[in-house]
Amino acid sequence: MPGESPVFRVRHRHRADVSGAASGLSPTGPRDGRSHRARPATALVLLLLISSILAACGASSQARSRASADSSVNSGPVDLRLGYFGNLTHAPALVGVGKGYFKDALASNVHLTTQTFNAGPAEVEAIFGGAIDAGFIGPSPAINAYIKSKGAAVRIVSGAASGGASLVVRPAAGINGPSDLKGKTLATPQLGNTQDVALRAYLLDHGIHTDAQGGGDAKIVPTDNATTLQLFQQGKVDAAWVPEPWVSRLHLEAGGKILVDERSLWPDGQFTTTELIVARSFLDQHPDTVKALITGEIKAIDWITQNPVEAKAAVNDALLQLTGKALKPAVIDEAWTRLSFSADPLASTLKKEAADARRAGLVANTNLGSILDLRLLNQVLAAGGKPKVGTAGLGSG
Repeated sequence: MPGESPVFRVRHRHRADVSGAASGLSPTGPRDGRSHRARPATALVLLLLISSILAACGASSQARSRASADSSVNSGPVDLRLGYFGNLTHAPALVGVGKGYFKDALASNVHLTTQTFNAGPAEVEAIFGGAIDAGFIGPSPAINAYIKSKGAAVRIVSGAASGGASLVVRPAAGINGPSDLKGKTLATPQLGNTQDVALRAYLLDHGIHTDAQGGGDAKIVPTDNATTLQLFQQGKVDAAWVPEPWVSRLHLEAGGKILVDERSLWPDGQFTTTELIVARSFLDQHPDTVKALITGEIKAIDWITQNPVEAKAAVNDALLQLTGKALKPAVIDEAWTRLSFSADPLASTLKKEAADARRAGLVANTNLGSILDLRLLNQVLAAGGKPKVGTAGLGSG
């Protein structure tokens, strides 16, 4: 299966139990007249010895309890099923799998398999259905999963990417500004995905109303990215809000014009595009495995940042393996200029993402409560001498 990782097995390391030892005492009777004077001292010695034995036994019991608690999480085989997209916005996942950073970080008893998706809502359904345990995903589907499950299903444990999304229009459609989008046919990867929410919010900001059924002042059609490219070339789609590399492909291969680079809509051009989410049940049962996954991701991000030329080649090779077709150098070079990679989930931007989704009628509320659990991420960052990241009041850090 494309994108599937091998089973990783190495020798187990077992934690030794601490065991206490007790020795029996055989009191003897008095031997001479001094024995009566020695009894208080003897009793004290016996008391101290018994106390020492009991303390040793208690310490041993506590040690065994701690060992048991630790091993209950990590003993035996652990299946980690990871989802991600074949997009440049998921470069940390592509590199983490392709260069073995996840493999190297995960423990010997972890069996990693991977699955790729076109858009976030389908990946959320996979998590809800128990088909995957963790996934790289856009913020809007992650928010929807959290709200839909009333906080029970998922947690965001790390960021991954920022930027890399735009509205591309077909020049022949006569779209030169937002008002020209009225009456047009627009594509997004999937209803409720991050780019879908961004488009609907942008339209609302300019007085253009849409609905989830494709009606309203403009028609939004959820479409697979590869199909969007074909429809764009055929003149059947007037514009599309998509992630990279599809922005650059629509621009360079289909003659599209970038009307809105989404970075222009956010302070400092920073907005979260990709997050790492984990099923809450898996996080509770296997925190060490999740921590190792985050460790592998940070190593992948560091390598991407430090080796941009090699990183583009590695990502392109991963896309070739997943899709059977590599990107043209000009496409990946252009796309790379709109992207940045970081484990910071840019927590403050999640609030606007949620507000936009609610305005578009895609979520019932904006209560994100404890959607973030960045404790493991911050442990990994601190261990590597990196600054911790904040939660903006949206969970634990």
